[in-house]
Amino acid sequence: MPGDCSWRNVCEYETDKVVRIQSVTYGNIKWILHMIVFSYVSFALVKDKLYQHKEPLISSVHTKVKGLAEVKGHTLPRIFDTADYTFSLPGNSFFVLTNFIETYQRQGQCPEYPSPRTLCSTDRSCKAGRMDPQSKGIQTGKCVKYDETRKTCEVASWCPVEALRDAPQPALLKSAENFTVLIKNNIDFPAHNYTTRNILPDLNTSCMFHKTQNPQCPIFRLGDILQETGEEFSEVAIKGGIMGIEISWDCNLDRWFHHCRPKYSFRRLDDKTTNESLYPGFNFRYAKYYKEGGIDTRTLIKAYGIRFDILVFGTGGKFDFIQMIIYIGSTLSYFGLATVFIDFLISSYSSECCRTRIYPCCNCCKPCVVNEHYYRKKCELIVEPKSTLKYVSFVDEPHIRMVDKQLLGESLQDAKGEKVPRPDTDFTVFTKLRPPLPYQAPAPGHPQELQPLNREEPPASDRESPHWCHCGNCSQSQLPKGNRCLEELCCREKKGPCITISALFQELVLSRPTLQFMLFYRDPLMTLDSDALTRELRHCAYKRYIDWRFGSEDMVDFAILPSCCRWRIRKEFPKPGGQYSGYKSFY
Repeated sequence: MPGDCSWRNVCEYETDKVVRIQSVTYGNIKWILHMIVFSYVSFALVKDKLYQHKEPLISSVHTKVKGLAEVKGHTLPRIFDTADYTFSLPGNSFFVLTNFIETYQRQGQCPEYPSPRTLCSTDRSCKAGRMDPQSKGIQTGKCVKYDETRKTCEVASWCPVEALRDAPQPALLKSAENFTVLIKNNIDFPAHNYTTRNILPDLNTSCMFHKTQNPQCPIFRLGDILQETGEEFSEVAIKGGIMGIEISWDCNLDRWFHHCRPKYSFRRLDDKTTNESLYPGFNFRYAKYYKEGGIDTRTLIKAYGIRFDILVFGTGGKFDFIQMIIYIGSTLSYFGLATVFIDFLISSYSSECCRTRIYPCCNCCKPCVVNEHYYRKKCELIVEPKSTLKYVSFVDEPHIRMVDKQLLGESLQDAKGEKVPRPDTDFTVFTKLRPPLPYQAPAPGHPQELQPLNREEPPASDRESPHWCHCGNCSQSQLPKGNRCLEELCCREKKGPCITISALFQELVLSRPTLQFMLFYRDPLMTLDSDALTRELRHCAYKRYIDWRFGSEDMVDFAILPSCCRWRIRKEFPKPGGQYSGYKSFY
């Protein structure tokens, strides 16, 4: 965009320039990649229903557990029903008792259960009123006998205190494996105004869930739930555990493909590895209180069992035109992968040997010749302009040298720079020149006349040349010593004829009719006096040489003319007084 700003810029439109490559190979690659992207986008659109507006569900769960269990050889009632072994928990969870340890207790004073903190030998080891979070009561200050070999501090508590015992094996309520649970799950999608539940109207109340034969039945056998998780009910029932019942709803609410049914799955949620878990399983304590002879009495029960957490999740989707447009718009960028891939192939196979043509006949370069052609048409190398950046061109080298002259103490003739490919010549510029010189056939026996600059030794010169000159026509710079290195440059890297003796130099750079034609081509109404015309012709000759040897006049601010060429131009178009300012950058 131009640097100036105005209200007209608001009504402007900018677009990218497109380089169209007519290639069967790259055309096939493009269409293959487009078909792959189109197939993937279409498959994802249909498979994942990305054209729908999806909303998470709101859920409520209610459970009912049924079953009877018998405990033999125990003082409590021998038959356990739902009220005995089922406990309601907050959230979508329920607990089923599978094992327990009970202790009958009364309020009183009794010895504490032996531990390193409660063992004693005299009353001095016990302190009246001491309370400990790990203790079963409040110490009275006495050290009393616990058994035949140990004494512990006496505590005021529920007596006798609960002893640390292992859970009974096998589990007392191992028959809980045959208990069943009915799960009622109601869900709602407010945005779609849709409500349903997992119990179908034609439900057979005597059904039992089976993963393949009856996957929609909401009645589950507890043993089957643990079997689905890969666990044995008899083992988990001893110390308890935590199981997850997952209900997944993936609802398609479109009329033409309506489907909304739950999918059940199961997993164990607690750490079953006892050697890695400090408190394996799942247990808690509760008590049943009553009075015997006016004394408060209770039965403390340490309950082991299985907690079932019901996890409900899912989404409901319905066709939404805006959602489909957003998805299609977001996937259009995928089609650009073909362009990125083909550009990568062009850049990768445009090798340096082909770009610089060091080995033009090498077979390894043949596959990349076409890519190199595409690369030159598509890409343009632009180096960040800096005041220290200079370009030099030797007539006996096929490339341009880019030199970053941070220190101006070294001659440009000896400076080593980066090789830059010479831009392709735009032959349309020759339409601006006057008709070429008549063709003159070379004399027989003189093949070098076809290329006079190919001779290895420069022609003899009657004047002394600087040490850095290889053509014999360079002159010392008139600039101060600090800036003199910018003009210490010859037209050749090695010994040979000077470029200024060639007919091309005479025609393209020194021809007054050609230079006047260029000046008036740009400004037909130019009015110049004799001195001004000479100055303009000299500057135009500088630019013509840069355009010829560097490929573009855009490099006029950074290209350095060889000393022989500069002084030959100055001789043809001299400045009054003979004092020249030297190289000036317009940067």
